[in-house]
Amino acid sequence: MLPAAPVRATWRDYLALTKPKVISLLLWTTITAMFMAERGWPGLWLLVVVSVAGYASAGSAGVFNMIIDRDIDLKMARTAKRPTSSGLIPLRDAAVFGAALQILSFVALWLWATPLAAWMSLAGFVTYVGLYTALLKRNTWHNIVLGGAAGCFPPLVGWAAVTGDLNLFAWFLFAIIFFWTPVHFWALALMIKEEYREVGIPMLPVVHGEKLTVAQIGLYAIYTVVLSVMPVFFREVGALYFVSAVALGVWLLVLSWRLYRHVAAGHVVERRVAVPLYLYSMLYLALLFVAGAADRILFAYLS
Repeated sequence: MLPAAPVRATWRDYLALTKPKVISLLLWTTITAMFMAERGWPGLWLLVVVSVAGYASAGSAGVFNMIIDRDIDLKMARTAKRPTSSGLIPLRDAAVFGAALQILSFVALWLWATPLAAWMSLAGFVTYVGLYTALLKRNTWHNIVLGGAAGCFPPLVGWAAVTGDLNLFAWFLFAIIFFWTPVHFWALALMIKEEYREVGIPMLPVVHGEKLTVAQIGLYAIYTVVLSVMPVFFREVGALYFVSAVALGVWLLVLSWRLYRHVAAGHVVERRVAVPLYLYSMLYLALLFVAGAADRILFAYLS
């Protein structure tokens, strides 16, 4: 009997390295920020360039995250079959692929968008790979608070690609995502805390337990909602955005409160309890950014 031919990686395996499910929300905040900055249609060419380059940059970060975390991924059931963990794609090949994506992204943004957009994209990559994955993730429960800043750069990329600069509203978008990230990620961490415990990753639920985690989730949810309405007082957005931000924010607070009450009553957080907040947090951010784009476009049209 002839030996079985070695399994070779396909384009789908390389696509998996880029973590496409994670990138979808990052691209959403990038694109909607472009509409906010332009107060209308930013142009098809620029939209395509920023979308492709944005995916490449975020995908590159995902590749290097898998390379650095290969030893951890091997120990967790949900990540053990990743192309780098399984050995399907050698680490050297993955590194070359990731580096190529990042270089292509930077060059494309520099040439066909703006240099500032290229630098903001690179800053997001460095924050995620260097600050979060390599430095903070294995050493402190503050990892997602500080390292989560990586996910705040996409709207800055989109804004800078259109205007070539960053105004106060662009930084509000950055801050909203910064305080939203712990709400979203700690809801996930509560569901898979035992996996993190087994591999020694000091996520907040592992280090300080569920009660402090849900209290922190509630606190960051309040920060998020307050920040989300502040642009109204600087006249960057109007009534449409304000009503949307309040309505979306109220439900975010309700779900956070429900989770807190569940733990405060002495119950252990089960997946079914944390899932509603985790899923809604993604919808919250997506709809909030849509509301911002729609409001600024409507205001420009009416004026």
